[in-house]
Amino acid sequence: MKNIINKFEGLKVLVIGDVMLDAYLIGHVERISPEAPVPVVAVTNKEYRLGGAANVALNLVALGAKPILCSVIGDDVEGDELIKLLEKAGIHASGIVKSKDRVTTTKTRVIAQNHQMLRIDNEIIDQLNEYDAFVLSKLINKDLLPGAQVIIFEDYDKGVITPLLVSQVVENANKIGIKVAVDPKKRNFLSYKGVDLFKPNLKELREGFKRDADPSDKGEFELAVMDLMKVMGLKNIMVTLSERGVMISDGITFEYLPAHIRKIADVSGAGDTVISVAALCLALGLSNKEIASLANLAGGLVCEEVGVFPIDKMKLIEEAEKI
Repeated sequence: MKNIINKFEGLKVLVIGDVMLDAYLIGHVERISPEAPVPVVAVTNKEYRLGGAANVALNLVALGAKPILCSVIGDDVEGDELIKLLEKAGIHASGIVKSKDRVTTTKTRVIAQNHQMLRIDNEIIDQLNEYDAFVLSKLINKDLLPGAQVIIFEDYDKGVITPLLVSQVVENANKIGIKVAVDPKKRNFLSYKGVDLFKPNLKELREGFKRDADPSDKGEFELAVMDLMKVMGLKNIMVTLSERGVMISDGITFEYLPAHIRKIADVSGAGDTVISVAALCLALGLSNKEIASLANLAGGLVCEEVGVFPIDKMKLIEEAEKI
């Protein structure tokens, strides 16, 4: 496994999806407002972190890969902050388009006494306008896609990914032999036809395909998976099953890998880690069992941390040597 993980070094990955800025207002509460029965938070610190598809890019950097992030953000102060964070993290921002018709998706969390008091979301979730969609598509398909070794669609249903963009990218990727991995959400769920690896969680599978797939009934569950693969022409599918682990299939054989027993602190960001590792394994041409095994392990490791953090490569290597 160590040799496999070391081969991640330098792999070029195109990450297409919804990027976000996570803002944290940190302070303390000493009184209730005289204007309304709400606490007054005296802010002592403000932090910005990368979120959404940018967190996938952070995981890829941590693993030694070279991600290029492709998205549309607002032409605003938050967008400037996001670009600074990308540069600081060593993530190529050549695929980022600034739009005057969008705002940079920003989730602001107000934290006091180590508790989240409030979250404020500033975002536009409508699909891109025709011009922005054209600019992004041209940038990806003409300039960036030919140099990639694997593509990740990281969909958070914020409007950057459209069915047309998906079909164009997948068609061009197939022509030149670039593998495509997908972390889907509900709105575009059935748009990712013909991709190499489709990675929904169980909730997304049920909502996106409108089937009550229950993994405790293997026959029913596998039938639902096979039906989905047939409808979408998927080459492989990996379904994350929370405490049950993961299932991966090529439509013929089904591999089930149990979750590793760990002290779970926070599941936030685990899906980003799983798709990052799975996509790199896909680029290396590994077997489905190897892909699922390493991705499942990595997802469990980040759940031991409180908050959203990228995978620790050395810790992953250390744990992988044990399996």
